[in-house]
Amino acid sequence: MTALINPQQIPLAMTLNTTLISHAPLEGVMIRDLIENSGLTCHFQPIVNIDQGKILGYEALCRTIGANPFDSIEELFHQAMLSDLTFELDMLCRQNGMALAAARGLPEKSALLFLNICPNSLLNPEHHVGTTALLANRYGFSRQNIVLEITEHEAVANYETFTKAISHYRSKGFKVAIDDFGAGFGGLKMLSLIEPDFVKIDRHFFQDGPKNSINYNLIDSIATACHRIGIEVIGEGVERPQDLRICLDLGINLAQGYLLARPAPELAVEADIHTPADFQPQPSATNHFDEVICVGDIAVHIEPLSDSDRTLDALSRFNQDPNLFCLPVLRKGLLCGLLNRHRFMENHMVGRFGYGHSLNYYKKIADNLEEDFLQVPHHLSVEDVSRKIPLRRQAQVYDDICVTRSGSYSGVVSVSNILNAVTENSMMQARGANPLTGLPGNDYIQRKIAKMLSQSIHFDVCYIDLDSFKPYNDRHGFAMGDQVIKKVAELMVAALHKWEASPIGFAGHIGGDDFILITRPKNSIAICEYLIAAFADCLPFFHSAEECRLNSYRSVDRHGKEQQFGLLSLSIGIVSTEIHPISSFAEVSSIASDLKKRAKEMAGSVIVRDRRR
Repeated sequence: MTALINPQQIPLAMTLNTTLISHAPLEGVMIRDLIENSGLTCHFQPIVNIDQGKILGYEALCRTIGANPFDSIEELFHQAMLSDLTFELDMLCRQNGMALAAARGLPEKSALLFLNICPNSLLNPEHHVGTTALLANRYGFSRQNIVLEITEHEAVANYETFTKAISHYRSKGFKVAIDDFGAGFGGLKMLSLIEPDFVKIDRHFFQDGPKNSINYNLIDSIATACHRIGIEVIGEGVERPQDLRICLDLGINLAQGYLLARPAPELAVEADIHTPADFQPQPSATNHFDEVICVGDIAVHIEPLSDSDRTLDALSRFNQDPNLFCLPVLRKGLLCGLLNRHRFMENHMVGRFGYGHSLNYYKKIADNLEEDFLQVPHHLSVEDVSRKIPLRRQAQVYDDICVTRSGSYSGVVSVSNILNAVTENSMMQARGANPLTGLPGNDYIQRKIAKMLSQSIHFDVCYIDLDSFKPYNDRHGFAMGDQVIKKVAELMVAALHKWEASPIGFAGHIGGDDFILITRPKNSIAICEYLIAAFADCLPFFHSAEECRLNSYRSVDRHGKEQQFGLLSLSIGIVSTEIHPISSFAEVSSIASDLKKRAKEMAGSVIVRDRRR
């Protein structure tokens, strides 16, 4: 196997500095030995379009020939940085990647070659402009097929010089990717400055797979932001089927990792790609209990047009389907506008003087496109979408609403369907409200929790129960018991108003003396403590002065025996989706019941928040 090209075959400007410094640290000596004695090679790992099962490209990964004197390749580069040898090592890996890929026939394929570059190599005084282009020419690569992966693991010392270097590569036709996005120093700043063609999401974010995890939400946010500005996203370090499922759920159709194929000296082909046999796209889990929860539930996929299509193509689509009200338009795969049937016909096919058809016969859709349209993510609730409708300009109020998934076009939904869904939801909530407290009942609580689970929102569920409420009712009467129930409901609403300004806050009445309160994890303890303190202040209204003095009262238990009971108190069990990967209301109910039971084993008002993983 040829690992290195003879340095005499390339220009002097590209020759690596191999002068051995006798007083160099041991690590530096070992790295120079690898560089000078052809101790490094490359393996290639495919980057796969998981929707199509095709290989987009290959990443060239540095490997040692024989035993690695360091613990890992990452440690090799770390020691190279400490020994001021990053540039030489980086250039050699770049050269090796192209030489070995060319020897395996990659230039003849349509696939891309991804080459790793350390940011500070571009700032090195020995870095000569045109070196990478010369290597590409020498090994027969089109520059458009080479992607320079900029790693985030180094802090960039001079962003101005760095961005100029990236712009130079871009001007020469090379593509650019950010590697290990989110794991290093650059983050959003690097994303903003270099506007890459690809972003590789670091494998760290795939380690915690449930939809309600922080990592899942971060992947969703990164993918959405990148897709909206036209950047391809690659899921990196895909090692488990659930990692691949996350990519599919969030619209990330490019993936790389051991699950699909391991790095190898030879170039993998499509037949080598391993995809789990049961891997099929899953429907969105946003529709529960026959209720329309998210706008994605009622979105309909309308085949979009491209802004490069002819105006007559739009006319043909409208003529073929008289029920087609609006047509979404994409530019380079991203939503860029919407064609309304009536305005399109009136303005572009008829025109002011009746010559619209003739004037627009040869025009592209981009020439007549309306770019004022409403675009919402699929997980937005129909109630939230309905509030956006009146904010549009009068002419566009009744246009269809475009729905996206991770920034990519998913479908459209009509205004009438949005309003129908909101009306139906309101009626269902009204039918399920508890007549005593007016709070939503059990059915609506289940739908609310299912909705939040489907939206991958972090929240705590506080299960609230009045202690020994039956003996209290027997002693003080049902009318007084109803007053207690109503007061608890009022205090819950007041607590939410005080502590929870977000739309996540929610109070429900399961029935009897059982309540549920939903809040953000950071607020749950504070809200419950406030609720207990406020309820304690009300005890003089629920008990007689004598009972308050004795701190107890007498009543009969479940077996009809008279005994002493403590004053009314609250037992609260808190279930957190930060701790449990919960997927259904049944799981919430089961865990909450256990926590409430533990709280009731202690006297007085008690809060138990489960912290087990």
